[in-house]
Amino acid sequence: MAYDFRKDFPLLQQNKIAYLDNAATAQRPQCVIDAESSFYRNSNANPLRGLYSLSVEATEIYENAREAVRDFLNASSTEEIIFTRGTTEGLNLVAYSYGLHRVKEGDEVLVSIMEHHSNLLPWQMVCRQTGAKLRFIECEPDGSVDLAKVEALINDRTKIVAINQVSNVLGRVNPVREIADMAHRHGAVIVVDGAQSTPHMPVNVRELDADFFAFSGHKVFGPMGIGVLYGKKELLDNMPPFLTGGEMIESVTRESAIYAELPHKFEAGTVNAAGAAGLQAAIEYMLSVGFETMHEQETALVSRAIEGMKKLPYVHVLGSDKPEEHTGIVTFTMDGVHPHDISEILSADGVAVRAGHHCAQPLLAHLGYSSTVRASFAFYNTEAEVDQLLASLSTMRERMGYGK
Repeated sequence: MAYDFRKDFPLLQQNKIAYLDNAATAQRPQCVIDAESSFYRNSNANPLRGLYSLSVEATEIYENAREAVRDFLNASSTEEIIFTRGTTEGLNLVAYSYGLHRVKEGDEVLVSIMEHHSNLLPWQMVCRQTGAKLRFIECEPDGSVDLAKVEALINDRTKIVAINQVSNVLGRVNPVREIADMAHRHGAVIVVDGAQSTPHMPVNVRELDADFFAFSGHKVFGPMGIGVLYGKKELLDNMPPFLTGGEMIESVTRESAIYAELPHKFEAGTVNAAGAAGLQAAIEYMLSVGFETMHEQETALVSRAIEGMKKLPYVHVLGSDKPEEHTGIVTFTMDGVHPHDISEILSADGVAVRAGHHCAQPLLAHLGYSSTVRASFAFYNTEAEVDQLLASLSTMRERMGYGK
C-alpha cells in the first residue's frame, strides 16, 4: 500500500480545504516545523559570532544547512551558496551587485516575457540606471520558446540573460542549458529563477551552467523567510556586497572596511539560522520522497484536471495541451466569469486556488489576458481534490445565472 504523505503535513490533517495554491507557497511537513522549533528550543544563539558552546552549535547548524543546499544544487563549493530571504532578494542581489557594476550604456539585458516580476523589475532598474536596453524573449502560445529566435537576440552587446527554469503561470520548463550556452558564447551571464523548478525536479547548476540561480525555501516545503542564491565563485568574488553591516566584514576602520570572504560577504546582519535548519529538513524530506514519485503524482493530477476541464467547453486552459509540460500548474479562464469570482466560489466550495496576474503581467498581456485562475498541485494532493475542483467548476456558470 502506498504511503500517505498527507500524514506528514499537520495543516492538511486538521484543515479539510483542498489546497491547490502550491505554486504560491507549499505546506510544511512536521519535520520542517520540528527543525525550526528545535533550533529555538535547544540551540538558539547568534551564529558565527560567539566562542561559547551554544553559539558554536548554532553555527554548525547554519553551516550544515549550507552544505545540504550545496549538495541539493550540485554546486562546487559552499562558498557559492548565499542564504537570502527568498528568490526575490537573491535576484535583486545580482542586479545591484553585478548588474549595476557590469552593465553600461549601449549594452543589452535580455529577459523572457514569462518572468515573474521578481526577475523583471530588477533588470528594468539596471537598464534605467545604466542606459542599457531591455529586450525580451517572446514565447509561443503554449509557452515554448524558439531557440533560433533566442539565438538571434543574443549578441556581443548582451551582458545578462535572465530567465526562469519553470514558468509560474504556464508550468513550462525552459531550455536553460541551451540558452546558457548561447549567452556564454557572447560573454554574457545567465541568471536563473529557480523558484518553480526546485519543488518539482532535481537541479544541477553545473549541468545547467547557470551563473546565478535563486530559489525560495517556502516553495520547497521549507520555512518562509529563507532562500538561496547560488553564484559561480569567480563572479561572486568580484562583486561588491549588496548590504553592509555586521558579520560581513573582516575589519573596519574610521574610513574603510575589509569585507569577509565568501559567502559571508553577502550575508550582512544576524542570519536566519532557524530558517536554514528548516530548509535543510525540507530538502532531506523531499529527497526521501523522491522527485520521481513527486513527478508521477503531480503529472497524474494535472492530467486529470486538464481532461476534466476539456469536458467543460467554457473553461480554457493556458499553455501546452500535454500534462507533462505543466510542472504541476494548470492556469485557466472561464467564459463570462471573472477569475476573482471563480476563486471566491471555489473557496466557498472548499478549494484554494490563486486568481489574478500571478506577478507576471507582461506574460498575461502577451497571451491576451488580464487575469486568470491558477490551480497548482503538489505530490500530497489527491484525485479527490481534483474532482472537487472540477465539480465546482462544472456548476459555476449555472450558479452565476448563465443557465446550464
